[in-house]
Amino acid sequence: MSLVATTSQTVGPFFQIGFERLYRDTLAGPEVVGEHVEISGRILDGDGKSVPDGIIEIWQANSHGKYAHPDDPQDKPVENGFTGYGRVATDSDGRFRFSTIKPGRVPGPDGRLQAPHLAVSVFTRGLLRRLITRIYFPSEESNEEDSVLNLVGPERRGTLVASKIEGRDGALEWNVVLQGPEETVFFDV
Repeated sequence: MSLVATTSQTVGPFFQIGFERLYRDTLAGPEVVGEHVEISGRILDGDGKSVPDGIIEIWQANSHGKYAHPDDPQDKPVENGFTGYGRVATDSDGRFRFSTIKPGRVPGPDGRLQAPHLAVSVFTRGLLRRLITRIYFPSEESNEEDSVLNLVGPERRGTLVASKIEGRDGALEWNVVLQGPEETVFFDV
């Protein structure tokens, strides 16, 4: 018996079948306080080709820096209409889109405040484990002092920072590149 995974034992593509009922592309309703943003992008392979049937999961704090989760002990408000969690699929061109608010700063493991960011998990065909990364916001002064972002070399930090889409208020673009010279930074946790 072999314990090595073969191509027939890799993941997907079957996300449309199993996850569709769990999709949530709006993490914050219109009544939620904060800077509302729409983030769109694509998942691309190392050759720049689209990856269809992928999943992006998002977890974030609200604009006050509080997670909508009972394990967040901070004495900050949680608002109705804010879930702080989403899951979106890529289409046949590898595109995804979700709407939310820019989160507030949350304390890191060392107690220092982190820059506003979204925690992201990426699931695609052929991956046996999810990839974990972050989305940071452009022109955010606190990016310079973020302890996690500063673990990444300056030449690669751009893969974690979304870009403004000209002519569309609150619209950001952020792409996931799975491998190659433009590979998105992924974290081991």
